[in-house]
Parts: sequence; structure tokens; C-alpha cells
Amino acid sequence: MTNVTIKVLHGSDRGKIFEEINPPLTIGREEGNDIQLNDERVSRCHLKIQRDNDRLVLTDLDSTNGTKVNGAECQLKILRHGDLIAVGRSLMLLGSEQQIAERLRHGHGGSGSHNLDVKSSDESLAVDLHQEPVSPLPVEAMQVDELPAVPDGLTPGQKAQLCEILDYLQNRLERLIETAETDEETEQVLLKQSAWQRLLDVQSRLASLNRSITDPQWP
Repeated sequence: MTNVTIKVLHGSDRGKIFEEINPPLTIGREEGNDIQLNDERVSRCHLKIQRDNDRLVLTDLDSTNGTKVNGAECQLKILRHGDLIAVGRSLMLLGSEQQIAERLRHGHGGSGSHNLDVKSSDESLAVDLHQEPVSPLPVEAMQVDELPAVPDGLTPGQKAQLCEILDYLQNRLERLIETAETDEETEQVLLKQSAWQRLLDVQSRLASLNRSITDPQWP
């Protein structure tokens, strides 16, 4: 089992990437944790991730607001690359791009459908999508092979404008990931695992790009 990579998709630490951490590791609000989150709804020492042979196991450390993995509350959970971990107002993605791609190649949900109702443990983050506008552009016009680089020498005003664009895209992805519905009766979404992971990867890239613009000294 390789080391652990965790990307913060949203929350006050959105865009941070914690790479190649050797388990066991802890996540919490106070200093001394391997991953420290600036989130008042996260407990001082919220959860632990450790190895058990070739598996990764998450243990909630009796946190105040609990831990969700892929939308389900859990106290003890075997993790897989590509899983979403929600604590407080923070949502994290487990695994590097290579690790997630490897999971898909080995058939863990790559060809089937995934039934997900994933949201942060803070219910106030839910967003109604019923009145989402339809894009005037064809899908083909919105496809980009590579993530564009951040331009050099931006003025503060230009940075603010670019952040507005990224915030718009980020918010739309958050709404889709957390509250998209395809079945009005069950209020559940059905996505292929590979499509879901691509969606999360886009959000992760946008979060990192946003952070790099607002804080030029990061990382």
C-alpha cells in the first residue's frame, strides 16, 4: 500500500493538497495533526487513517459532528482511492490521480453505476438545482484537453475577476456533486464510477487553481 494523498475539494482549506503522507495519520482542527483543517465544525482530533495489511482504515475519534464517507455516516470504514470524506464543512478526496485511475482499471466500479448522495456533514450546504440555467454552448465547445496555466503578472483587479470566474465554476461543480438528482422519486443520482471520479478531478483542479491565484505564495 502506497502513502496517502488527500485533496481538499471545498471548505476554508479548499485547494490544499496533502501528498504522500505515511499512515497512520490524523485529521483535525488543532496543531499536531498530520492534516490540520481550519474548520470550526471539525473536532480537535477528528479522525485517524491507518493501514491494516493492504487496506486503509478510517476511524472517527468520537468527533462532535461525525464523519461521512461517500455520504454515509461512519465510525469505522475501509477506504478506497477515490472516496470522499466529509468532516464539518470540509470535503476531501482520497488518492492521487494515478491511484484513482489504478482503482478504475482494476474494475472497482469503473464499468458499473454508482448510486451516490454525497454532501458535507453540514446540511446547510445543500443547494437546489431545479432552476439551473441551461448552457448556451454545445458540450464540444466546453471541452479542454489540458487545464490552462495561470497567467503571469496579473493585477489585483485581474486576479479578482479571474477568481469570480473560478468561483462560478467551483460552485456549479459543488452543486452537482452534492445535490444533483436524476430520479425525482428516490432523490438519488446514478453515475458511472469513472464519470464521478472525472468530475471530482475537475473540482480538485479548479480548487487548486483558485488557491494559487488568491495566495501567490502557495504552496
